[in-house]
Amino acid sequence: MPPKKHKHKKRKNKPKKNWEEPEEIKRAPHSIVVFRGNVGKYIELLMKDFRRVMEPNTASSLKSTEKNSIKDFVSIAGPLHVTHLVMFSRSELSPFLRICRLPHGPTLTFKILEYSLSKDIVSIQKRQNTYDKQYLTHPLVVLNNFAGEELKLKLMTSMFQNMFPSINVAKVKLNTIRRCVLLHYYPEDGSVEFRHYSIKAVPVGVSKAVKKLVSSKIPNLGKLSDISEFIEKSGQYSESEAEDDPASNVTLPQNLAGRGSKAGAKSAVRMIELGPRIRMELVKIEEGIVDGEVLYHQFIQKTEEEKKIIRQRRETRRKNDEKVRKIQEAQRKKKEEVKEQHREKSMEGMKRKQDKEALGKFAENEEEAAEDDDAEYYRSEVGQEPEKDLFTARAKSTKSSLSGPAAKRAKIEKKKMLERNNKGSGAKSGQRDKTNDSGNPRQKNFKSGRAPKPGGKSSGKMGFKGASKVQRKR
Repeated sequence: MPPKKHKHKKRKNKPKKNWEEPEEIKRAPHSIVVFRGNVGKYIELLMKDFRRVMEPNTASSLKSTEKNSIKDFVSIAGPLHVTHLVMFSRSELSPFLRICRLPHGPTLTFKILEYSLSKDIVSIQKRQNTYDKQYLTHPLVVLNNFAGEELKLKLMTSMFQNMFPSINVAKVKLNTIRRCVLLHYYPEDGSVEFRHYSIKAVPVGVSKAVKKLVSSKIPNLGKLSDISEFIEKSGQYSESEAEDDPASNVTLPQNLAGRGSKAGAKSAVRMIELGPRIRMELVKIEEGIVDGEVLYHQFIQKTEEEKKIIRQRRETRRKNDEKVRKIQEAQRKKKEEVKEQHREKSMEGMKRKQDKEALGKFAENEEEAAEDDDAEYYRSEVGQEPEKDLFTARAKSTKSSLSGPAAKRAKIEKKKMLERNNKGSGAKSGQRDKTNDSGNPRQKNFKSGRAPKPGGKSSGKMGFKGASKVQRKR
């Protein structure tokens, strides 16, 4: 016998609870990183590396097309709590990086002088320190040498700081700080260097062998007779530890992820570069989102008169755009009104058609009922079944020509005609045929209403030819 098939009971899907983001996540800065235009595969990879830096408060898997405009990203910024828009582009001279503060600006445009991808930086490292869990929390931002009263320095400092969530020193957990973003400003040429590191704490004051036992897997001791040989052979201190700066040695206030990083232990902070590495210089600062008054430009300087002319030109263009927008809005409303009127007319025509069809069906039903009444009346008066299509043929003939009161009059005339026929035939219920005293069958036929034979002449009371011949013989 074939094995029985077990019927699996379908589990009822429990209603999902409405999940809402915590208030801290809503207040945290969020970013969208995209590229605009034809940038090439390397700039596209650089864009993906920059998304990796901005995790977890960014759209890591966002797919944008050429049809998506900047207005599209600005329109969704509010509901998704997006505060910054980062765009990579490329021109004939160099690639560019634009950072926009949503929804009203400003926009900082940087010219990318040099860059290195994450895969290039990680590939040259002897010991790589990359794992997915370090991207579950936002990085720590370190700004170096950005002190100054210049407008560009203030705006750059504010923009870079607000791109990442702030840290509360009293409540922060050390396990959440696993990455660092370093931004260094070079006043000599006005360039900014961007680097991305992984933070790691290693124990200090122990030999290299003990450090291996504490912070990594147990080494292979198959060729040694005792573990003391492994420790003595390695020496007291490691070579890298001798080069450590004493300023990097700290006493941990909390436990950290990893072996040997316990609270109260003395450890050294190590930074391992993850990439990407970007060297860029500020070119332009605009007041709005990629379109507005230029607050700073590195290569072009305008006088006050030129700035005034540019403002007037921009204001005129804004008024023209507003005027065109109003005209388009009025045309759109007019089209909607015409469309609504056409729809109403169509609905009225459909309603009239439905009423006409319903009235035609009602008239057909009335005619059928009238035919049934005529047939019933014929049976009751004549005592015979009416011929086939007797009344239907008449109804069809009068249907096209008569309607309303004319149909009623035709019905009355039909009724009168039937009454006259009944009176002439004398075939009412319970009535016999009466004969003449002479017993002449022709006389009987005449009284019964039957038609005389053709060819005879009516004379006297008999009304046919046979009666005249009898009288001449007499």
